[in-house]
Amino acid sequence: MRPSWYALARGGWRDYLTLLHVPYTAWHLSYVVVGGCLAPVMRWERLGAVVAAFALALGIGAHALDELRGRPLQTAIPEPILVGLAAASIGAACAIGIAGAAAWGWWLLALVAFGAFLVVAYNLELAGGRFHSGFWFALGWGALPALTGYAVVAGELGVVALLVAAFAFLLSAAQRVLSTPVRLVRRRVARVDGELKLRDGSRSAIDAAMLMGSQERALRLLTAATVALAAALVAFRL
Repeated sequence: MRPSWYALARGGWRDYLTLLHVPYTAWHLSYVVVGGCLAPVMRWERLGAVVAAFALALGIGAHALDELRGRPLQTAIPEPILVGLAAASIGAACAIGIAGAAAWGWWLLALVAFGAFLVVAYNLELAGGRFHSGFWFALGWGALPALTGYAVVAGELGVVALLVAAFAFLLSAAQRVLSTPVRLVRRRVARVDGELKLRDGSRSAIDAAMLMGSQERALRLLTAATVALAAALVAFRL
């Protein structure tokens, strides 16, 4: 069984594409776009910069670090390459953040520093895994991208920023609730046995598809919905 519904067959370039978690990366980059598009005045160059920074840090860096911790995606990418990808992408993301702070307000460094810390602490499970939880996932992969998108484009924070951060936090928390049992079945369960006995006396076999089918379909739909929302807001602001 593949380690995720979007994982390709193992080997070569396919491992690198699998590493990017393309659907989920698009989902979380959509939070940046949604936050940015809610700013009072649209500044496309700022939105482009913050999307690029999160694409590097979350899309590449976070996933490379995650793969170092037990190979959850089962890729054959050599460890030195994973380390190099993580260091280069997170470093480039921080450089974009520092340059943006210099141009648009040094207070943005607080968001850069928090994001850099969390991407490492969460994915490497520092402090005994204290930062590797549903709360920190929803904060770092949901609230922070949305809040930062708004803050960079608007140049300030306010009620709208907090509300869009709350939206992204809650939706990411739901993602985590849905994805946890799916990951368990796909990555750790060797065999599923059992059946359901219905009230009419009929029986239905319990298999892997039953255990994760609904959650996985919901995840695909939520991915598409979030990307569609971001696209709609971009079209609205053009």
